[in-house]
Amino acid sequence: MANINFVPDDYVQSNESRRANLMCLVLFSVVIAALGGSFVMIRIRQRACRAEEALVNAKMTRMHKAIAQFEQLQAKRKEMMKTALTTAELIEPVPRSILLASLTNNLPAGTSLVKLDLVQKEPPKTASRGAPQTKYQAAQGQSVASEAKQSPEKQLETFMDIEGVAPSDLQVAAYIEHLGQSLLLTNVALVESKETKVDDNTFRRFKLKAMLSQEIRLTQDDVDEIRATAESSIYQF
Repeated sequence: MANINFVPDDYVQSNESRRANLMCLVLFSVVIAALGGSFVMIRIRQRACRAEEALVNAKMTRMHKAIAQFEQLQAKRKEMMKTALTTAELIEPVPRSILLASLTNNLPAGTSLVKLDLVQKEPPKTASRGAPQTKYQAAQGQSVASEAKQSPEKQLETFMDIEGVAPSDLQVAAYIEHLGQSLLLTNVALVESKETKVDDNTFRRFKLKAMLSQEIRLTQDDVDEIRATAESSIYQF
């Protein structure tokens, strides 16, 4: 028996059209909701990125300030070290007037000074490999090293270039002997001794090298005695 459909075709088409429209509306709503959710997520991520960027910028700013302060401290430290070294170079364990008086006091008869140069230098740093040291020697060396580090001016060595004229080599040798016996000087050595003429008179022009003793400490009585001897020795020439 054949099936007979009594529903009009227009009604069927309208139902199918409503279903299609409803399906499209649902799909459109889903797409809009997905787009809205994506937009919200993007905004949230942008805010998080901005907050993290602001935090990183704040850290970089603090680091730049810290680096600038560190550089300023380094510059101040270098300036202080330079000032300390300059001050140390100006510190004289023995006044130059006393040193000159001592050099004058030891001059033999007929001998005179022509030139005196003083140079302060730091001793060369050499790593020596010697025999094994005892614990006492090692502790003593460490105490000396720590004392030198605390007092940089004690590390400076004063070298002298002495020039003068004498009647003969005998006076030059006597002068070297006198300087060698002086408490102020060490390592006295002859550099040059040559003949020269002054107003048709023959003299020996000599050059000496010496080093100021680092362990010397003069009292006021020693200073007064050296000055008094120098003042009296002036009238002997």
